[in-house]
Amino acid sequence: MSPLIVLVGPMGVGKSTVGQLLAGRLGAGYRDTDDDIVAAQGRTIAEIFVEEGEPAFRAIEKQAVREALAGHDGVLALGGGAVLDPETRALLAGQRVVYLSMDVEEAVKRTGLNAARPLLAINPRKQWRELMEARRHLYEAVATAVVATDGRTPEEVTQAALDALELKEA
Repeated sequence: MSPLIVLVGPMGVGKSTVGQLLAGRLGAGYRDTDDDIVAAQGRTIAEIFVEEGEPAFRAIEKQAVREALAGHDGVLALGGGAVLDPETRALLAGQRVVYLSMDVEEAVKRTGLNAARPLLAINPRKQWRELMEARRHLYEAVATAVVATDGRTPEEVTQAALDALELKEA
């Protein structure tokens, strides 16, 4: 068993929204590893970061992604930093992975780059740019297709992802 589509990209790009739309259009289930982590841990991702730090969160995330890749056959959305782990990137090889991209101005519009994002708590624009400089090549390396989300509705992004993967609706 493996996912029909895996979505990767930065926080706030719309992985959850587009993932749910894709699942609906393909007649498949939807799963988000961030939701899995929150349910299993009984606390928010921000709380895990504050209480245990990023390395502890990344270990939890790595296991959640491994389990989801092995146990879900629908549309799967990964957290923004999941691609940082080399073993996770290796597991994504051979999967249909869509990298949803956006620029910093779009990120500001969508998320407000607010404090609920633990990695963006101080100087959000600068930190978002630095995160993207560190991660963009990783997203691109695992991607089967790249779909720009800037200035597009979730429905337009969903259609672009289906077109890029040459998938037909259910």
